[in-house]
Amino acid sequence: MASAETIAIVKATVPVLEEQGTAITSVFYQNMFVEHPELLDIFNKTNQKLGRQQTALATTVLAAAKHLEHLAVLLPQVTEISHKHRALQILPEHYPIVGKHLIGAIKQVLGEAANDDIIEAWTEAYDEIAGVFIELEKVMYKEAMWQGFASFKVIEKVAAATDIAAFTVLPVNDNQDVSQSIDLGQLTLTAGQYITVKTDPKNSDHLALRHYSLNSASTDKGIQFAVKRDNRDGHSGLVSNYLHDELQVGETILLSAPAGDFALNKALIHQNKTPLVLISAGVGITPILAMLEAQVTANPQRPIIWAYACQNEQHHGFKAQVNNYLAAAQQVDKNIFYFEEGQLLKESYLATLPKPADIYVCGSMPFMESMINGLNTLQHSVDSVHYEPFGPKMSLEIN
Repeated sequence: MASAETIAIVKATVPVLEEQGTAITSVFYQNMFVEHPELLDIFNKTNQKLGRQQTALATTVLAAAKHLEHLAVLLPQVTEISHKHRALQILPEHYPIVGKHLIGAIKQVLGEAANDDIIEAWTEAYDEIAGVFIELEKVMYKEAMWQGFASFKVIEKVAAATDIAAFTVLPVNDNQDVSQSIDLGQLTLTAGQYITVKTDPKNSDHLALRHYSLNSASTDKGIQFAVKRDNRDGHSGLVSNYLHDELQVGETILLSAPAGDFALNKALIHQNKTPLVLISAGVGITPILAMLEAQVTANPQRPIIWAYACQNEQHHGFKAQVNNYLAAAQQVDKNIFYFEEGQLLKESYLATLPKPADIYVCGSMPFMESMINGLNTLQHSVDSVHYEPFGPKMSLEIN
């Protein structure tokens, strides 16, 4: 544990971090990538461009500063971040690099205000924080269904909506590498998890890694995940467009093992008192669909409230599959919102939800912020609301 003197100094810097945190993390990423351009193979450049990664890191550092003497309080956030680290194959040797450039960024942004005592305290604090991540991730690497990135063959590619492609893949097991032999029958997937795709796009100087949610926890057909074409506001998604336009049935792709802690509350799946509320928008339906399948398969008698929002019917993801699962459930309240028809999923709808309820939400960052803040305003308990944004979770502006 960090010394009492270090804790006191770090806590005293909290107001500075609240004011300068994003500036510090922006300098951090800029300097680190100049010295270690190979790390651009790991980090999502879109999140960098949109400022999400800088905000997420600043929020994480600030939270750690506030709770340095009781880091266990941050275990849910640390666990969520560690899942992504393991999925991206961030290793213990990466942490000293991050530490060097984070401390350097603090010096650069704060200037003379960052005296020797502050730098020494933050160096000790960073080592403490990094140690927590490293130890947790060590367990995750050990428990991963396979190590590193393994080859999978695409056996099916279908349109789940106008802008969503659903892939089914099977492992390509190399007999010369027994350690990477993957038996689908031995895999236990969890609805809500994601896989990580590793690509080498022709129009990029770096590898590109992206997380995509499983749309089913079943391995009967193979591993199933979905990808939305990302062409928002003039931005052309490097990996999503490659997967939509170039990757074809019969070709291979590299995946790291499923990760993530967005999962149904196991204690409630087999009871029929607390309703399951599934809220999603756009491609956010992907992990929510897997949860719906898991719930109906395990206990179709549980009350289910389904709320889905998208642009229009053509953008309605997995419509047939959802209808089939809902038809198998015995108590269903189904709600569909098409933006183009003026149907908005907003707080007025959230006010109709029962209490208590077991609520799961997934979608874009603005959608997530709206839904979570709305549920908080309506005083749904923190423990009953679970969410997974498509972007760094710590960058969400939750009130």
